[in-house]
Order: sequence, then structure tokens, then C-alpha cells
Amino acid sequence: MPEIGYAALVVALAMAAYGASVAARGARSADPGWLASARNAALAQFLLVTAAGLTLEYLLVTSDFSVRYVAQTSISTSPLRYKIAGLWGALEGSILLWEWLQALFVVLVARKASSLRRDLTGYALAVLFVVSGIFLLLLVAISNPFARLQPPPAEGRGLNPLLEVTDMLVHPLLLYTGYVGFVVPYAFGLAALLAGRLDGTWLTLTRRWTVTAWLFLTAGILYGGWWSYRTLGWGGYWAWDPVENASFMPWLMGTAFVHSVMVQERRPMLKIWNVTLITLTFALTIFGTFLTRSGVLSSVHAFASGGVGPFLLGYLAVILLGSLGLLAWRWERLGERAELDGLLSRESVFLLNNLLLAAFCFTVFFGTIFPLLSEAVTGAKVSVGTPYFNWVTMPISLVILLMMGAGPLVPWRRGSWAHLARLLRVPAVLALAGSLAVWLAGGVRGDLVAFGYTLPFFAAAAVLFEFVRAARGRSRVTGENPLRAFGTLCRQNHRRYGGLIVHLGVVLVAIGIATSSIGKVEREATLHRGETLDLSSYRLRFTSLSAVERSTHLLVSADVEVFQGSRLVATLQPGQRLYPTSQSPFATVDIRFGPMRDLYVILGAFDREGRWVTLKAQVHPMIAWIWIGGLVVVAGGLVALGRERRRLPAAITATEGAVLIGAADTRGTV
Repeated sequence: MPEIGYAALVVALAMAAYGASVAARGARSADPGWLASARNAALAQFLLVTAAGLTLEYLLVTSDFSVRYVAQTSISTSPLRYKIAGLWGALEGSILLWEWLQALFVVLVARKASSLRRDLTGYALAVLFVVSGIFLLLLVAISNPFARLQPPPAEGRGLNPLLEVTDMLVHPLLLYTGYVGFVVPYAFGLAALLAGRLDGTWLTLTRRWTVTAWLFLTAGILYGGWWSYRTLGWGGYWAWDPVENASFMPWLMGTAFVHSVMVQERRPMLKIWNVTLITLTFALTIFGTFLTRSGVLSSVHAFASGGVGPFLLGYLAVILLGSLGLLAWRWERLGERAELDGLLSRESVFLLNNLLLAAFCFTVFFGTIFPLLSEAVTGAKVSVGTPYFNWVTMPISLVILLMMGAGPLVPWRRGSWAHLARLLRVPAVLALAGSLAVWLAGGVRGDLVAFGYTLPFFAAAAVLFEFVRAARGRSRVTGENPLRAFGTLCRQNHRRYGGLIVHLGVVLVAIGIATSSIGKVEREATLHRGETLDLSSYRLRFTSLSAVERSTHLLVSADVEVFQGSRLVATLQPGQRLYPTSQSPFATVDIRFGPMRDLYVILGAFDREGRWVTLKAQVHPMIAWIWIGGLVVVAGGLVALGRERRRLPAAITATEGAVLIGAADTRGTV
């Protein structure tokens, strides 16, 4: 059986090589047969990689420990869901999942080849086949998931205990889809350089691909924070772990690209920027893959290395050198043909947005690789911790928040400072009033209010004010109720209003981060049966200790009653998982969730007789708004993902805002 899976990968590699050659030929030939042959090769490659993936999944489910990968990631008594997740739970399987997604995207692009521009699609398919072939070569020659293990062990080792959660079925799939999805706009960007089609056509063809990839990557990062908060038992959701940063950096570059393309769609500007941004976005996805699979990091996210690290590092070098070489080749034809008409314009806002996000990405990149470079050069291990990242990224984040509120209200080409000031007057007053109210109600220091709350409140007020203004403008003319009018605006101008919804979600996330960071309180104590721990408005009482044998571990849980005043509001059961293959226990936290605060309880230590436990309790104010804001971001991304509608003549122009109803500007902020 393993030999069948390996043979499928070998034939798929041959299909990738064939597909790349005929796709490149089809880009230069008027004969449609070449692209038709490339489509067939794409389908054959996808079916072969699917067969290989199903074969490995079958080996995992049936616990065939004669295969090394199965022995490393599965045990016979493991629940079915963890056996399924074992496909991407370690090095070789995760690369196979990556390649399966890659092959799927090649098929989806190939299906549209006949309806798109032949030269662009042909070269793009060639690039996609090459990228797919590189991962297949990695699987076949270096990281074979079907390698035999002789003699086979009687039992496997199983997944890393931290990965034995249902979230393992969701988070990696979201993240990998986002990672791999950016290969499509990257391939079309290279195709535009190869074909000499340097207008905005390649951006239009890949707009929905780009937003989809960005949306999946966003959801993956948010879900990863949610998983970390609920599972890892340290009370946080983001630790600036190098592998967390590896997913965040392409998100920053991808976000800059999503904004920047809207300028080139309108005017012949930022051509070099856009090709550079998508190249860096894709390169950073490969860099993240290198970090997790090179062995240079010790992390729950990281896998063992072998020869994968040098291979990926060489691949990354080829991406950068090849892409930048093509860019230099076409440099003269990429020269800007339009200039900024005014300092205050939507174009200048997007350019500043690019610079801010690029600076943000560079600071994260520097903090991530500095310890690796330092150790390689000096041999000394140097850590770059949370304080560095917080201090260097906070000023950039504050300016970005300011831009999120004011930027969407700035018109294209040239704007008026006086007109913008009138539009922002109400949001500014509301932001100051809200910050003052928080300060008076919570006793937070004035400087923290100013920097932690005023700008998020301003951005949120500006977005909501724009929603109200636009909906009222349409409602006055059409007679629709405001909610229906707003829904119509979202359908007709989904890119602008979807983008504004995303901005609102990001603001909610920022407010949740600021509040939970400033207001977090915690306390740790050892309690005997019946004793209590007071924290904020809560009183926690330890009542009993119990143990349950699970299929892969022993779960020890403490029963903790939670009171507010004299009222019992919850019974929490924090615990520890004890695995026979590990000497260290793994925390199972329990949380009382709430819109205004979470009570987070961790079992630190316990007496085997159940007489006492050590509990750590934390209160996280408004941390739920991080997850609420994340859902709003995803909702806005889905709105922005809508298909373009045929532009109709403008019917309404709202006062003081140039809000066009009917044929509204469909290239707003995303």
C-alpha cells in the first residue's frame, strides 16, 4: 500500500514537469490544444496527489506502523479525529497536504484557462506547475511520507500532546489554504512580467483569489490565537513566537498588496510596488515553511528537519532572485505613468499604508531572525522577547489605526483638508468622549487611555459614522429603511463597505487587546478542600479532585465552584493531562466566558490524595472582543469577496461625502 502512494507522487511529479512545458508553449502559441493539454495534466496531477493523500490517511486510520510516518504520529487507541489530523501533524504529511492544496489550485486555474487571456494564463499555469513540482520533488526525494520502518514497532508514538485537540482539524487547514492561496496572484504577477502585459489585467484576474487567500490566512491566525488561549494554559493568545510571526509577516505583506492593487486598477501607478509586494508575500510563506521545517526552532509549531531545511532555503533564494530578476528585466516598462495629484488623496493614503505595513513587517522579521543570526555568527543564544515587539510595533499600529479611520474618507486624486476635517469632527468628539468615559469608569491612567483607546475609538466612530451617513443618504432618496439601504450598499459596493467592515473588526480586536492587556489581574494560591481564593469580583472554592482514564492519557481535574457575592455562577474543571510517553503534564484550562470579562483557571499542582491543589486564576477584561472583532473581520472579508456587478449610472450623490449610490465606487477600501 505505501508503495502505491509513493508511485502516485512520482507520476504526479512527471505530470507537473509535462504541464509546465505545455503551459509555457501554450502561452506563446495560438493553438488552443497546448492549454487543453495543460488542463488535462493539472487534473491528472490533482488526482494522483489526492490518491497519495488518501493512501496515507488510510495507513494512519488502520495504524500501519510499518510506515515510519504513521509510527511517529499515531497510536492504535487514538480517536479517529486525531488519526485524521495526523496527516498534517508532522513534517512529511504537512508537506503532502500543502502539495494537495497546490494541486487543487492548479486545477481551478486551469479550468478557467479557456476564458482568460491565453498568454497570461499559460505562463501562470507554467509557474504553478513549477511550484507544484518543487514540492513533489521534496516529497519524492527528501521527505517521503511512505518510507518503511523495519522492523515495525508494536505501537506508535502518537501526536504531540498539545496537538491532541479538535482545533487541530481546523487551524492548520485554514492557515495552509491561506499560505498556498497566495501562489495564484504570485504566478499571474510573474506571468505578466514574462508576457509583457504590465497593465492591471493580472490584478483583475486574481482579485478574488487574493482576497480569498487573505481571508483564509486571517481566519487561520485568529483561530490560532483562540486555540492558544483555550488550550496551552498560559492565559495568552499571542506570544510573538517565531512561528506565529512566520504567519503574521505574509499577512502584513498580503494586506498591503490587497490595498495597493486598487490604485493600479484605477491609475497606472504602483506597478513595481504590486509585483514586489506579491513576491514578498509568497516568499514569506515559504520562509514560514522553512522556519517550521528546518529544525532551527524549538516550538510546538515546528517539525523535524532532515534535508528539508536546506532545500527550502535554496527554493526561497530561487524565488527572490528569479522574481527580482524578471522585475529588473521589465523595469523600464514598469515606469510610472501617473503621479500623485495632491498630498491629500486616496492614492497617497494607500502609499502610506504600504510603507507602514512594510515597516511593521520588517520590524517583526528583524526580531524573528536576529536570534538565529546571532547564534549562527557568535554562537551565543540571544532572545528577542515580547517587550521588543510591543514597543517597536505599537507606534506603527497607532498610526495605522488613525489611517483606518481617516483614510477611507479621503477622495481619489485630490482632497480638501477643510472638507476632511468636517467629516472627522464627529468621530473625533465621540472618540475623546469615549476615552474619557473609560478613564472615569475604570481608573485607567490618562496616558494609556490616550494611546490605548482614543485612536481605536476614533477609527470605529469614523467607520460607523460613514455607515450611517451613507445609509441615510440612500434612504432619503429611495425610501428604504436604513438597514435595508445599508444592505443594498454592501451588495452594490461590496469592496468599499466590505473593507470598512474589516476595518471595524480590526478596531474591535485592537480594543480587546488594549483592554485585556491593561486590565488583566491574576492570583495563584494553594487551596485545601473547602478553601477559597478571591480575585476581582469572584470567589473560587476548591471542592474535589477526580481522575478519568482517556484513550491516550490520564485526565486529572479539580472541581472549582465560582461565586459572585453569595451566588454560585459556575463550576469550572481545570485539569492536567498525563501521558505515558511524557514526563511533563499538559494543562487543560477551564474558562468562564463573558462579553466583558473571562475568568481563566489553571490547575498548577495537586495532591494525589485530592487534599489540596494549586490554582492560578486570571481575569481578562474584554478579551472576548478579540474573537468578536475577528468574526467581524471575516464577515467583512466575505462581503468584499462578492462578485463584481455591472456598473450602472449613478443615481444619488450624498452630501459632503461623495457617496455614490447605484454605481458606487466599487474600488473602495478592502
